[in-house]
Amino acid sequence: MKVLLLAGLGALFFAYYWDDNFDSASLQGARVLLTGASVGVGEELAYHYARLGSHLVLTAHTEALLQKVNFLSYVQLTSLALPSLTDSKGSLVVVSSLLGRVPTSFSSPYSAAKFALNSFFGSLRRELDVQDVHVAITMCVLGLRDRASAAEGVRGVTRAKAAPGPKAALAVIRGSATRASGVFYPWRFHLLCLLRGWMPQPRAWFIRQELNITTPAAA
Repeated sequence: MKVLLLAGLGALFFAYYWDDNFDSASLQGARVLLTGASVGVGEELAYHYARLGSHLVLTAHTEALLQKVNFLSYVQLTSLALPSLTDSKGSLVVVSSLLGRVPTSFSSPYSAAKFALNSFFGSLRRELDVQDVHVAITMCVLGLRDRASAAEGVRGVTRAKAAPGPKAALAVIRGSATRASGVFYPWRFHLLCLLRGWMPQPRAWFIRQELNITTPAAA
């Protein structure tokens, strides 16, 4: 029975990720407003969109200012853009994190902000649906990017490896172009999010497998 269940789950995931209706030509001439384009995934997104022939409007901050940007900035920008997006039946692409779906140790402020982000856009999607407003919202759950600053921020704490920035950016673009409700990169993050529903309180020993910490010796 267990073998059949695992085989069925594997087939479902294979079918989900094999179904690919992304057409790069659909982005030729598309109008794209891209925030945070100076570093990380934002920078890689700008490169990809430019190669695909999209018309870009880029905004960027210094690394210091990026640390001060919070949840309210997403809400304000969305509120300002929503009337235009409604008229054009456009789409919103929100780059979030696995920590906005699965909490982990030593990241409380960051994780709280990302959970708020997912809740806000999840609620907004439902509000738009019931009002028959055809604005797509794509939530992107990404892992640690291969930026020096990101790696430095978790050095000595986690064993998790960084994901390649260009590939993560391309996954975001594909999800946006197909108006997908969610993007997970790496793909296994989708499985982790599903597992959280089955195991909301993982044992401490399981969590430690991703962390460079040890339990204190018994007295």
